[in-house]
Amino acid sequence: MTVIENIKYDAERALYGSEDLHVIGCTFDGEADGESALKESKNILVEKSLFNLRYPFWHVMGLTVANSELTENCRAPFWYSSDIKIEGCKLKSPKALRECTKIRIQNTEMTSNELGWSCDDLKIKDSSLEGEYLLLRSSNMVLDNIRLSGKYSCQYIENVVIENSNFNTKDAFWHAKNVTVRNSVIKGEYLGWYSENLTLDSCVIIGTQPLCYCKGLELINCEMHQADLSFEKSEVEASITTPVISIKNPKSGHISVKMYDELIMTEPSSVKIETEI
Repeated sequence: MTVIENIKYDAERALYGSEDLHVIGCTFDGEADGESALKESKNILVEKSLFNLRYPFWHVMGLTVANSELTENCRAPFWYSSDIKIEGCKLKSPKALRECTKIRIQNTEMTSNELGWSCDDLKIKDSSLEGEYLLLRSSNMVLDNIRLSGKYSCQYIENVVIENSNFNTKDAFWHAKNVTVRNSVIKGEYLGWYSENLTLDSCVIIGTQPLCYCKGLELINCEMHQADLSFEKSEVEASITTPVISIKNPKSGHISVKMYDELIMTEPSSVKIETEI
């Protein structure tokens, strides 16, 4: 690979169309305020560099960015790219990762509204995500040991496994399909509405009006806290190890729960509910 080290770039398309390039300790910033530094490039390795200009990695095929920083001014850094690795980075760029495929992220702090839209084959491990509308419409994802904070997370996602993670969010998993969450804490209002084949296994669920209008919903040995008006019009199979405040008009299935303060059944239902009391 051609090595470029300790150089500052601020021109438009400064390294456009590069191939087999190793960028070390470089800065993409300056008065020229140029965009798209490495657009249309192939087989790029970036280490210990700073990106403070827009759109650096569009249509890039084969990219590793390690131990680098992408600032708030580095808008939309990864779009329409494939085979991406991001390791040990601080990413503060809004609209990061859109319509990308085969993405691997590890040990990275991400603060980015609209991160990860319409991506496919995405794995994130040992990382944090903060922002609104995270991972919208993305598919075939594995998230392991993730700390996620922000509203409207993981909506319209498909074919996803989440493990050992902590979500502090709102309106998460709306319209999600084929999603399994294991050994995780999910805190937020209106969890999982309109989802299909959402499975929560050994999770702690915290928040009001969870899991309504669901199809194929399954809870396995889960705790539920602050849960009122739960399961409205949902098809549900659930084993819940804690009391809930209220259950309202589940459509069908079986619910095993320690106890409930209130059961609201004002519509026809075939659900079976069992308690310890």
